[in-house]
Amino acid sequence: MSSPGTQVHHLDGVRILDLFAGPGGLDVAAHFLGFKSIGIEWDRNACETRYAAGLPTIHADVSVMREKRFDEIPKSVDVLAGGPPCQSFSVAGNGAGRRALDMVETFIHRLVDGEDEAQIDEELHALGDPRTALVLEPLRWLLKAIETEGREPYKVIVLEQVPAVLPLWEVYAKLLRGGEGRLKGVKYEAECWELKTEQFGVPQTRTRAVLVARLPGHGAVEPLEATHMPFDLHRGRRNAAQADMLPTDSAISEAKQRWLSMAEALDAASELEDSPVDVSRLRTGGETTFFVVSNYGSGGDPKNRGRRLSSEPAFTVTGKISRNKVYKDIAAYEADRYDRFTIPEAGVLQTFPHNFPWSGNDQAQQVGNAVPPRLGMHVLGRALRGNAPTDEELAAATTWPSVPRTTTDELRRLGCGDQSQCPPESHKVTRSRQESAP
Repeated sequence: MSSPGTQVHHLDGVRILDLFAGPGGLDVAAHFLGFKSIGIEWDRNACETRYAAGLPTIHADVSVMREKRFDEIPKSVDVLAGGPPCQSFSVAGNGAGRRALDMVETFIHRLVDGEDEAQIDEELHALGDPRTALVLEPLRWLLKAIETEGREPYKVIVLEQVPAVLPLWEVYAKLLRGGEGRLKGVKYEAECWELKTEQFGVPQTRTRAVLVARLPGHGAVEPLEATHMPFDLHRGRRNAAQADMLPTDSAISEAKQRWLSMAEALDAASELEDSPVDVSRLRTGGETTFFVVSNYGSGGDPKNRGRRLSSEPAFTVTGKISRNKVYKDIAAYEADRYDRFTIPEAGVLQTFPHNFPWSGNDQAQQVGNAVPPRLGMHVLGRALRGNAPTDEELAAATTWPSVPRTTTDELRRLGCGDQSQCPPESHKVTRSRQESAP
C-alpha cells in the first residue's frame, strides 16, 4: 500500500472515482485497502482537508464535470462511488426528497429510457430542493461512460445515502440487473442493504442505505457480515442522574463483539503517538466517564434532548456535533459546566484516523458529512475483492501518514489550478479577511 502524497504522478493508477467526495471518508477507506482514488468535491473547505491529506481531488461541481470535463477523469478509473448530499432526504432536513421519492423514481426510468435530459433537469429543479436531483448523478455518470467512445462501463458501483433513499437504490439495482435502454445491454450483479454503523465497529449509531453493483464474472454480491452487535436504541428512558447505568453484555453473541463505545474509541486514540485527542479532562479516577446531551430533541419534542453515556456509542455524528454538550459528571450537569468534542475527537467517532489533517473552515460540517471510513472499508472490501478488511488493515487505519507540504501544494494545483474552473465564487475572499491578512 502506497502512502498518499508519495506518488510523483498523482493520478497514475487511480481506480476509484468518488463523487461528492467530502473530506474523504471513502477515499481514506480505499487507501487503507490499497486502492487509489480521486474525488470530485465542490466545497472549498473539504478540498483543503483533502489536499492536506494527500488525496487527489478536483474542485468542481459533479454535474459540470460530467457535462463539460468528463475527459479529465483518468481512463484507469473503473469504480464509481459516492454519497450524494442527503439533506433533502434526511429526517433532519425539510423532507422535500422524501416527499418526492416516487417522482424521482420516474426520473430514473426516464433517464434510462432516453428522454430529453434538458426537460428532466427543468422538472427536477422545480421539486423545491435542487439537491434532490443529485441522487441521479451516479446513474448519469454510468450512462456517460457507456455512451462515450473510448470509455468502458464501470466494473464496480458503490453508493451510500440515508435510509430514506433505499427505495431508490432498489430501483437502481433492478435497472442495473436488466441492462435495458441507454444501458445498452450492460448488466450488473446488484444488491442494496441498510447497514448500521455500530455493527461494523464504528463508535456511533448511524444507519446508511448502501448499493453495491459489479459486472458479471466475480460472483454474486454477497451481504456484508456484521462484526459487532447492534446497539439497542429502545432500552427505555432515563435522565442524566442515571449516568452510572451501563448496558449489559448478556445478549452478546460469542461470534460478534459488543459495539464500540465513545470512551473506548477516544481512549484508544488518545494513547497513540502525538495524538491530538486528549480526554484527560473527562477522566475521573483514571477512567473516562462522561455523558453527552444532544443538540437535537427526541421523541418529537425539541426540548427533550437525547442523552448518551460514554460507555455507549455516540449519536449520529452530524455537522452540528460541536453543539452537543459533554458533561463530565452529574455535578457538572447541575452546574451547567459542559465541554465540547474537539474536531479530532469528532473525527475519531466517525473512525477517521486520530491525526487526520482537518483543514479549512466548517470542519464540524465536514466531519458530519463524511462516510465513516471503517464502514467504507467493509463496503469497499466486499465490493472490490469480496472480503472484509483484515485486522491488520483496520489497525493501520487509526493513523494517517504524514503528507509533505509540497504534495498538498501540488494537489491544490491539480484540483484548483488557476481557480477558473472551480465552482463560481468558491474562492472569494471577504473584505474582512483581506483586511486582517498579515
